[in-house]
Amino acid sequence: MLSDTQVIARIFNHIDNKTTDLGESDWYEPVQNYSSQTRFDLEQELLRRLPLPFCPLAALPQIGSYVARTAAGTPLVVVRDNDGEIKAFRNACRHRGKQIAQGAGCTKIFKCGYHGWAYRLDGKLEHIPDQHGFPNLDKSTHGLVPVTVAVKGGIVFVTQQPQLGDGALEQLPELLPANFEIFSSDDSITDINWKLNMEATLEGYHIKSTHGETFYPYGYDNLNVVETVGQNSRITFPFRRIERLRELPQQQWTAERMLTYVYNVFPIATVAQLSNHTVLTISEPISPTSTQFFNYKLGAVDANDSGALERAKKDAAFVADTGLQEDTAVVREIQQGLSSGANTHFTYGRFEKAIVHFHQQLNSNLEKMQSDTE
Repeated sequence: MLSDTQVIARIFNHIDNKTTDLGESDWYEPVQNYSSQTRFDLEQELLRRLPLPFCPLAALPQIGSYVARTAAGTPLVVVRDNDGEIKAFRNACRHRGKQIAQGAGCTKIFKCGYHGWAYRLDGKLEHIPDQHGFPNLDKSTHGLVPVTVAVKGGIVFVTQQPQLGDGALEQLPELLPANFEIFSSDDSITDINWKLNMEATLEGYHIKSTHGETFYPYGYDNLNVVETVGQNSRITFPFRRIERLRELPQQQWTAERMLTYVYNVFPIATVAQLSNHTVLTISEPISPTSTQFFNYKLGAVDANDSGALERAKKDAAFVADTGLQEDTAVVREIQQGLSSGANTHFTYGRFEKAIVHFHQQLNSNLEKMQSDTE
């Protein structure tokens, strides 16, 4: 990807010439792909074969830290084991299938709440109450069932089925540094297709119309730098205060507090690097018209700056209470409008380069998956 200096230089060129980054092609996406059960099932099958963003590494800070949730329709749990390694398992007891962990927390052992079977952090079956009742059971073959796990860019990825390419892992930069800590996390369910949320983060063509009294007074409308690297992308949203840098030599230019980087970590996650904090949002599809959002808000730990955390919280509150609510309202209306019959497809133009790239990668992966199974 471009360096901060290169990005800033391109922004100044766009400001001076009243231009923005443009894509090379249009994209026509059938509206049925936002409500079709058949399409949704195919996408879920694909998500189980891609390295899927699951949580930030910062959510697993110590031995025994775990996160349990459903990913692509499958209950999973990730944990930091006694050796400090990150492991991922199917969240089901090997006796009768009850989930052995819920939510997030820290534990020394996973114990099933049904009959008390207990598992170590590395997934091995440790204890069966009254084991004499299972005289022929081999404990070594009844540990939690693992799934593939990888850590890159400060994000934990899981892959449930035989992997179909590298997905987001290819050329993923360091997005969540080791000194980042989570200061807030939440989840919610919204009645929209998961792709509509991804699209809302990947273009600046809507800034003035949608965020006229919130983001627009501080930024620009339809002025973005758009980069695609592998299956991921990055879109830059500059603030008007970036003009201050014109007075400085290039070696003193900084992106800090002058712009926002928004990364699409293909296919279901967004990392937004804002002025004082960073947000990882994972869009977990539930149904063709329902999505669960997992939001992790992180900030850098700086022993020399006691006010850093408060600035991060203030920054996060402004973003959550203004622009994100406006985006959510828009995509809800889009989902509701699908039934109007007005459109057979949505048209994504040259201003929406990152969205076109997203759909190209999604369709390419679906085609590859289907050809592999034929």
